[in-house]
Amino acid sequence: MDDYSAGKSEYSVKLKTLIDEFKLETLYIPEGRKIKITQPEVNRPGLALSGFFEFFDPNRIQLFGNAEHQYIASLSKKERLYRLEQFAVHHPPVIILTTSLSVFDEIDYVARKYGIAILRTAETTSAFQASLIASLNIHLAPRITRHGVFVEVYGEGVLIFGESGVGKSEAAIELVKRGHRLVADDAVEIKRVSSKTLVGTAPEIIRHYVELRGIGIVDVRRIFGMGSVKMSEKVDLIIKLEPWDKAKIYDRIGLDNETTNILGLNIPTLTIPVRPGRNLAIILEIAAMNNRQRKMGYNTAEEFNKRMMEQMFAPKNEDDD
Repeated sequence: MDDYSAGKSEYSVKLKTLIDEFKLETLYIPEGRKIKITQPEVNRPGLALSGFFEFFDPNRIQLFGNAEHQYIASLSKKERLYRLEQFAVHHPPVIILTTSLSVFDEIDYVARKYGIAILRTAETTSAFQASLIASLNIHLAPRITRHGVFVEVYGEGVLIFGESGVGKSEAAIELVKRGHRLVADDAVEIKRVSSKTLVGTAPEIIRHYVELRGIGIVDVRRIFGMGSVKMSEKVDLIIKLEPWDKAKIYDRIGLDNETTNILGLNIPTLTIPVRPGRNLAIILEIAAMNNRQRKMGYNTAEEFNKRMMEQMFAPKNEDDD
C-alpha cells in the first residue's frame, strides 16, 4: 500500500519556533498576528526587487543578503521605496537580513504597512540558508502515524509491525535490556525528511513509555536510564511479526526482497513468524545486522546462492567416481 497520499496535507511551523531555534534578532513583529511558515523553500528576492514577479512565491521566507542589500542601496530613495512597496504588496510572511545587515528606513516602513515580520542574523547568507532549509524540511515534512514499535538496534532504525498481543513491546524491552534504544512504542510518527529518508519519532505524550500487558505502563527512561531511549531515528528496516502459520511457506534463505511503501519510499521488509520458544530479541538483532551488511554491499543470501549454483554446475572430477 502506498501511504504517500496520507502525507500530502499542509503543515506549518510557528515563526517563533524558528526565532528560538536560530536565535534570530527580532526587529519587528506585527502586533496580534501569529505568523506560521508553510513552505520548506526560502527565497532570495533579487528578481522580485527588480520588478520580475512571474515565479515569485509570496509564502516563502525572504532572505536579504549582501546582493539584495547592495542593490537596494544603489537605488534613489524614491525608487527604493517604490521597489520595496511592489515587493511588500505580495505580503510575504517574513524578511530575514543576514550578516547583521542594517535595515533601510524604507524596509521598516513597508514591513509595518503590510504586516511583514523583520528578523536578523549574524550568519552568512549561504550558511544560514542551508541550515534554515534543513530545519524547515523536518518541521514541514509529510508525515503519518502508524501503530507499531520503533527501536534502534546496532545503529539501524527497526520499525516493528504486528497485531496487538503478538509481542512487539516485549521484544522492545528485551532489546533495551541488551543495550539497544527505544524510540517509540504503540504509535510511531513517521516523517519523510528528504527524497531518500524517513525519520520516526514518538508522540510527545507517550514518549519513552512502553505498555506491557499484565504490568501496565513502564517508563523506560527512568528504569533503564537515559542511554536506553532516543528521540528519533532513520527508518532502515521494517519487521512484520505474525503468529506462526504451519500452512505458510516462509523465506528460509533470504532471497526475497520484500518492501513496504511508506510516504513514497520503499523500505526493506521482513516477515518473522512468532511462536513460543523463539527469542525475538536475538532474531531482531540478527535482522538489523544483516540489513546493515546488505547496505554495505554484502548480501549473504545471494552469496550462499552463488556458492550453491557453482557447486551444482561445477565440472565433475574423475577421481570422485
